[in-house]
Amino acid sequence: MTVARRLSVMGERDFRRFFLGYSTSMLGSAMASIALAFAILETGGGGTELGWVLAARTLPLVLMLLVGGVIGDRVGSRRSMLAADGVRFLTQLGLVAVLVGGRPNVWALVGLVALWGVAEALFTPALGALLPHIVRPDALSDANALLGITRSATAIAGPVLAGLLTAAVNASSVIALDAASYAVSLVVLLLLPRTPPSTGAASSFFAQLGDGWAEFRSRTWLWATTVQGCLFNLLVWGPFLVLGPVVAERRLGGASAWGLVMALQGCGAVAGGLAMLGRRPRRPLLVAMVAAFGWSLPSAALAADGSLPWVCGAALAAGVGSAVCGTLHATAVQRGVPPDMLARVNAYTTFGAFALGPVGLAAAGPISVLVGTTGVLGFGAVWQITAVAAVLALPSIRAVLPASSPEAPQNPPENPPGGRRHGPGERAPSAP
Repeated sequence: MTVARRLSVMGERDFRRFFLGYSTSMLGSAMASIALAFAILETGGGGTELGWVLAARTLPLVLMLLVGGVIGDRVGSRRSMLAADGVRFLTQLGLVAVLVGGRPNVWALVGLVALWGVAEALFTPALGALLPHIVRPDALSDANALLGITRSATAIAGPVLAGLLTAAVNASSVIALDAASYAVSLVVLLLLPRTPPSTGAASSFFAQLGDGWAEFRSRTWLWATTVQGCLFNLLVWGPFLVLGPVVAERRLGGASAWGLVMALQGCGAVAGGLAMLGRRPRRPLLVAMVAAFGWSLPSAALAADGSLPWVCGAALAAGVGSAVCGTLHATAVQRGVPPDMLARVNAYTTFGAFALGPVGLAAAGPISVLVGTTGVLGFGAVWQITAVAAVLALPSIRAVLPASSPEAPQNPPENPPGGRRHGPGERAPSAP
């Protein structure tokens, strides 16, 4: 397949514009997170202040996701994202103003960063809901792959650039660049066509939240993969992020070795995203879940006392698998859920997947004291293999077909909200 065919989605003007703005803001955010940490330390703060600020961004993001999903469907995904980028632009300018005055008030930082997190909760569910409005259906997978590549590439490049710019100028200047990146994203979003609000926008907030839940739980493949993702973050990814550096410090070579492991995971994700361009697997969710087996490899390599090359290879493979899984799963959701429900369903999947992540991060260290680092990491690897195998056994995982397949033009809910279960030859009236 030629490069031109793989990148054909870039020929669509609206997606090309959005891709430019999204890539710019993602790079700015990746730099700002590092720069903010250095800014706090440079102005006299310590670990306590840094911990408060980091928590202030994460907690509102998780708590407000469901609210963001309802708003995204209620007002339209484009308007929701415009509001989010407007708030993020202002919060970054506020952070610059607070930081340039010397030692900042930690509560001012906490308040601004909390607003940043709320805005991200508004933006995140609407992102997946916007794509079907600006990309033709057969190019959704490529669009998701390209956005995934952007996230992985900026996660690698952003910290490096932030470190260089912070050393050359100062951390406040890097955060100012992030504000400018949100301004670029705002301009791009203004150039996109308006997205319609939900047909149920006149109903109450809680009624719309309930409608989103009914849509989410009506699809076994959707809630099953969300539960699997939730337990993955609790039992596999959280412990890996906490205990991986511990193992690296003990026997792999310290911080530089761990940086290499994480960089290769990001490179694997970029490679996986590139490999997905132009690919249309016949059973997308089946392929996605098989790829999810890869996340067992890094924990297994650490638990088995693997050398640095083995751990790096496992991280690279896991990165490839994460890109394949993420691209195909996101596309299945966009094709299988009614457009006016997408932001709410995205909010439920994201909230469900990450709700227990902080618990995994907090509990990994204390539990490793009781059962050992090897025990925690080894359990995570075995759990991932077992959980993915259980999800693969579900008939609905194999039943979801690409939208272009003549065998299954739709991916209807197995048990539609408010209705009886549909037979194999029937369509759910609400399915797209």
